[in-house]
Amino acid sequence: MDKFDCIVIGAGPAGLSAALTLGRARRNIAIFDNGTNRNRVTQASHGFLTRDGIKPQEFKDIAMKELQSYPSISIFHETVIEVDKDNQTDLFFVKTSNNASYMAEKILLATGIQEEFPLSQVKQYYGKSLFNCPYCDGWELRDQPLAVIAENSEHAIHLTKLLMNWSKDLIVFTNGHELSDQVRNVFESKKIKVYTSIIKNLLGDHGKLERIELESGETISRSGGFVVPRFYRPNQFAEQFNCQVDENGIIITDGNGRTTVPGVYIAGETEKAGPSSLMIAAADGFKAATSVNMDLTLERF
Repeated sequence: MDKFDCIVIGAGPAGLSAALTLGRARRNIAIFDNGTNRNRVTQASHGFLTRDGIKPQEFKDIAMKELQSYPSISIFHETVIEVDKDNQTDLFFVKTSNNASYMAEKILLATGIQEEFPLSQVKQYYGKSLFNCPYCDGWELRDQPLAVIAENSEHAIHLTKLLMNWSKDLIVFTNGHELSDQVRNVFESKKIKVYTSIIKNLLGDHGKLERIELESGETISRSGGFVVPRFYRPNQFAEQFNCQVDENGIIITDGNGRTTVPGVYIAGETEKAGPSSLMIAAADGFKAATSVNMDLTLERF
């Protein structure tokens, strides 16, 4: 069985950054990638210096090519299905869907998160004309007639306030949920329309939103918009290790990627179970990797 200093699970910006940092530190590591990065449906990624507007797959391909320059980095295109720790040896064991097994002194979890949408039709438009992050895609939709799809008052007011800087033509859709009187009053004062009827259908062509059809019979023209998904971790690895989680579902760390379980590190969206930018996730990966390297150094010195 192959033994590594550290196994990095996940090849998004956090995992790739961590792998690069550990490879440059001459650590014998493995990174596992199954191609389920959350941004794979997006046409372009924004906000990463020198790479603004790059296609997500191109960003990943460049990073993977850079990793191949370091002989101590092994890349596996496999899905990790099981992770265990031997409490006697403090070694970690990873099993993949290919029925292969690997062993490491440290584990770095960077598997990210996935979205669950308030209505299934969103998937047809997500990453093309419907998005969740104004910082990532607001510029491309500036000054357009936009929809804000949010099912509770807190999300609706937060996202609408934020979007006002990109477009003043906003309409809020709650998909059958009522807003608080306070939030409704705010929207009325800003002359922002609110539709609380259930959304029957999203209409458009090739991922380009054109109209929103309500069960009330009304159809409203919109050329794009933003939606509030529910985010979740696609696996229970952190929970299986009994990493401590706070009341908001955030995995508790020391601020540098170390969880409450010795040898288990975390980086990127996996930690917060919420969305993050490419740049922040990559920075998280760097910090977690330096923690892994320092701990290995101190243990072996």
